[in-house]
Amino acid sequence: MKYQIKHEIQGRIRLHILQKITLTELDKLYCSLSEKHFIKRCKVYAPTNDLMLEYTCGRKNILRFLTELYLGDIIVPESSLAAVTASRELNAEYKSKLIRKAAAHAINKLLLPFRLRVIILTLKTACFVWKAISCLAKGKLEVPVLDAAAITVSMLRRDYKTAGSVMFLLDIGEILEDWTHKKSVSDLAGSMSLNVGKVWLKTEDQSVLINASEIKEGNEIIIRTGSMIPFDGVVTSGEAMVNQASMTGESTPLLKNTDSTVYAGTVVEEGELTICVKSAAGSTRYEKIVSMIEDTEKLKSEVESKAEHLADRLVPYTFAGTLLVWLITRNITKALSVLMVDFSCALKLAMPVTVLSAIREANHYGITVKGGKFLEKMALADTIVFDKTGTLTKAVPTVRKVVSFCDLSEDELLRIAACLEEHFPHSMANAVVNAAKDKNLVHDEMHTKVEYVVAHGIKSTIDGKTVLIGSYHFIFEDMGVAVPLGEEQKLLSMSMEYSRLYMAIGDYLAAVICIEDPLREEAAKVVSELKGCGFTNIVMMTGDSKHTAKAIAEKVGVDSFYAETLPEEKAGFILREKAKGNTVVMVGDGINDSPALSSADVGIAISNGAAIAREIADITISEDNLNGIITARKLALAMMKRIERNYRSILAINGALIALGVTGIAQPTLTATIHNASTIGIGLMSTKKLLQD
Repeated sequence: MKYQIKHEIQGRIRLHILQKITLTELDKLYCSLSEKHFIKRCKVYAPTNDLMLEYTCGRKNILRFLTELYLGDIIVPESSLAAVTASRELNAEYKSKLIRKAAAHAINKLLLPFRLRVIILTLKTACFVWKAISCLAKGKLEVPVLDAAAITVSMLRRDYKTAGSVMFLLDIGEILEDWTHKKSVSDLAGSMSLNVGKVWLKTEDQSVLINASEIKEGNEIIIRTGSMIPFDGVVTSGEAMVNQASMTGESTPLLKNTDSTVYAGTVVEEGELTICVKSAAGSTRYEKIVSMIEDTEKLKSEVESKAEHLADRLVPYTFAGTLLVWLITRNITKALSVLMVDFSCALKLAMPVTVLSAIREANHYGITVKGGKFLEKMALADTIVFDKTGTLTKAVPTVRKVVSFCDLSEDELLRIAACLEEHFPHSMANAVVNAAKDKNLVHDEMHTKVEYVVAHGIKSTIDGKTVLIGSYHFIFEDMGVAVPLGEEQKLLSMSMEYSRLYMAIGDYLAAVICIEDPLREEAAKVVSELKGCGFTNIVMMTGDSKHTAKAIAEKVGVDSFYAETLPEEKAGFILREKAKGNTVVMVGDGINDSPALSSADVGIAISNGAAIAREIADITISEDNLNGIITARKLALAMMKRIERNYRSILAINGALIALGVTGIAQPTLTATIHNASTIGIGLMSTKKLLQD
């Protein structure tokens, strides 16, 4: 790529792209650069063909990378490109609206004859009056009625300057509010775009794991329990319960079988489907998510709803105050001063803007928040529950050894285990598959259908023999597997320092796979910081043994822990805590965490966990560490602090303006101008970043 450096400081560079480049190519460039691990932040300036980068790889490395970059080779997912393009077009649209509105106001004020200005103002007033009539026709006395009354009184008094200023500021406020809302929704939808790397392609005699980008329309793919459906399609065989909350908002999974239509982004909760792909590109996914978010009430927090209701309830009091001032003073100017100043405009603008800006800022930190109410709950939470495996511990546990209890070799046992485990996206399963890969053990499909038993294990058949892999409880208690004769002491003498997967072939234990579950480096620090952020009860829950759980709990410093827990027990604990009046956050990454994630006030998923966990979670952390939880908490607390500050500012400013108007110190024109300017000012201040990088 040919470029010219315009400005740079350490770790930051701004350059001008010298070659011709289309807007689509700029969007692709932005998508590509944003995904690079050595680039902290990227910003594209389309009008000037400029590019700003914040990087961590050193100046020579970034310049060499940019020089060797060929724009024609950039390939990005269509859903990601759609999100970036939509965001750019949205910004351009609303910037244009603001410029046109300001230019029209200036032209009307400075160039048009007085009589023509009056005609235009009269027509605009009619529009506000029509909105007020529509509101009254529904039996509601709300803000549009107040706006129309203030403008109409000004027009009747021939105070055209005040009327024009009020209408201009209201229009600007409406544009800014709409822009902020749509931008936040757009950013949120973009961050929720699909990120499916590989899928199982059905061939004539077997299924093959290939890149999702290689799938074409008409191909048949296999989707198993816990996996996301990456493309729109039609079921050709199989039966499964599919969670469609991301598309329809339905909380209950739906049964899908032959000839059923399935949609990209939905998740198979239980069962297996073979799907004929109808839309390989998935380009409609972005638009679907945008529509879903705009239509759902999940986006509104309780403080937003309270602000709107409070704003509407204040309208009659504003009218009553206006009438009372007129009756006492018989001074229409003083009465109009009260009418010109209302609390509702600022409340209705500042609160939603604050919440949506917080959601947008969360996206900047790689945190996807599915609704404002979840940030509010995050700020109020006092209890946080952590899953252990893949959450407090690393998502990439490793196999330390395989202990054989039969005549098969350790490598052969590992090969069989990997063959079954590769079908299920969980950290323990990934450890087995990676261990086989490291040893170059080929594990082609040799089994019949694989059945997944949530939080217990998996079951299949090889050469007519039942093969089981799972927890001690599943293998020995549920399935009644026996330890081979003479091997009991061997099992009892095994070290307790490792997590274990038990594998049985037929009716007997065949192997114990010992897995090291290393603690995340940041786990203890995060737990300590969460206590400093106001959490009074930090709990760890795991399906692992008490010995393993105790060791981890002591290292990270949680307040309490529960071992050998089932999914329903995790969910039950959370429901009991909520019944006590506590606000509970659940952090997890696996299929077995899904009931707890959905039961909590706020469910947080680590992005590299199971698709169904990310689907059900209210907040998703994109980075592979726990620091995002601290960021989310601080962001939520800062949002609530700003909302409280906005309340105080609105009450103080508007209360003072009413007092100035009633005493005659300030004229209606001045109070209206200051009121509307302060409303816009508070709204704009609410869009500022809550946290400093």
